[in-house]
Amino acid sequence: MWLKNCWYVIAWEHEIPAGGMLSRTVLNEPILVYRTTQGLVAMEDRCCHRLAPLSKGQLEGDSVRCGYHGLKFAPDGRCIEAPGVDVIPSRARVRTYPVASHNRWVFVWMGEPERADKALLPDNFSCDHPDWVYKPGYLHYDTPYLLIADNLLDFSHLSYVHADTLGGSTEIAQAKVEIERVPQGIRTTRRVPDVPPSPFWQTFQRFEGNVDRWFIYDFLLPGTLLMSSGGRPVGNAPDDLRGGVEMHSCQTLTPETETTTHYFFQQAHRRAIEDPAVTDAVYAGLLQAFEEDRDMITAQFETIRSNPDAPMLAMPMDVALIQFRRLLEAGVAAERAAAAGS
Repeated sequence: MWLKNCWYVIAWEHEIPAGGMLSRTVLNEPILVYRTTQGLVAMEDRCCHRLAPLSKGQLEGDSVRCGYHGLKFAPDGRCIEAPGVDVIPSRARVRTYPVASHNRWVFVWMGEPERADKALLPDNFSCDHPDWVYKPGYLHYDTPYLLIADNLLDFSHLSYVHADTLGGSTEIAQAKVEIERVPQGIRTTRRVPDVPPSPFWQTFQRFEGNVDRWFIYDFLLPGTLLMSSGGRPVGNAPDDLRGGVEMHSCQTLTPETETTTHYFFQQAHRRAIEDPAVTDAVYAGLLQAFEEDRDMITAQFETIRSNPDAPMLAMPMDVALIQFRRLLEAGVAAERAAAAGS
């Protein structure tokens, strides 16, 4: 169940080398990304001749030459040279995709090219903002992307999956959650007063006592989380973060296939903390926690796959993920109806 007319992250900007190419599969489609003198290009990583991957070839200026029989493709996907062929067939071309670089994420539009709208790009501002510092992260999951989305939409799991990392208290699971609609998704707010700081925070900062924690995030179609989180010492005013922690996180899920997923993430701290050791500690702690997530979700998927017809019992903590899935289902249904009527 995938939306097509939307932006998916295919890479961090730094993953696309100058003078080189990156190949990555999105929604079952192999896509080649490279830089030209005019900007980024995203094209089908599959030669129209014998279907060899173009990523096995080479760049020649702004064009790509297939490494199998030497067909050469311009940035718009047209074959402009075929060794030994005097007249190149008009059908000798490969698909290209709208592509956008936005706050260090590179996005591809997987649907109708004429509907690509940069106004729909998410506000992942802390990925490229002078006030925030982070290390970029990527994980590959051997699970469907919606299982990971479910996990991100229900933070009650922090109390258990991440008891020794991001969590640290069962009160997170017990806290009441506020859910509201926002354009292209939902907003979830969870406030957890007077609890110990998470073990994760204590790897890079000392605390004198308990904190009031908060998690406020938008989860947007097709699968992007933009979150403000942190904790202030109990008794501090809401805008008084002295002795506390403030973070902003950008995370996004891109389906590779029906059963595999690309996961791009970062957790940023304020640049006022000018200490590379803190940045490294934040990244290391986050990666440890996300490995905990991956272990659990992979085990969950194996159990599901062993009996695909076994039902899941909906519980009150599932409200956010149920609402998000309904939004996704409505979007997919609208695309299918439009396609059927065209």
